[in-house]
Amino acid sequence: MATLAPTLIVRLADYTDAADAARVVALLDSYARDPMGGGKPLSDDVRERLVPGLAAHSGAFSLLAFAGDEALGLANCITGFSTFAARPLVNIHDMAVLPEARGKGVGRSLMLAVEAEARTRGACKITLEVLSGNDTAKGLYAALGYGDYALDPQVGTALFWEKKL
Repeated sequence: MATLAPTLIVRLADYTDAADAARVVALLDSYARDPMGGGKPLSDDVRERLVPGLAAHSGAFSLLAFAGDEALGLANCITGFSTFAARPLVNIHDMAVLPEARGKGVGRSLMLAVEAEARTRGACKITLEVLSGNDTAKGLYAALGYGDYALDPQVGTALFWEKKL
């Protein structure tokens, strides 16, 4: 458990704990309902499968940010592998802060906790995706040292693409 601000605690979620499982689902659902998360609630099917799926994925971990007993933020992360560094990497797949807790250091505390956990796991880097219009998140990430990925700037920066199945 890491104390990152006088009243803010960030810790790993315990997927086997019913209260933590409910927190993970509720925080991700709040994010999903936000325009930056797609603007739609999680389906009942996803709500049911989310935590068991994370628990079954050996590289998954989630961090919860608390003020007292109230969970205010969530970072869902997936450990991958960098072939160029031959070391693990951590991808922040979801970063969620309740609307009423934004601008109070919750996101920063979560990001610092992700970095500490990534170092503990021997990761060579942390990756994330951010929407181009999410200026608040981009400002936080840039202030913490994140930026565009490029092997050779003359070839260009990496783009995040997807193909839904």
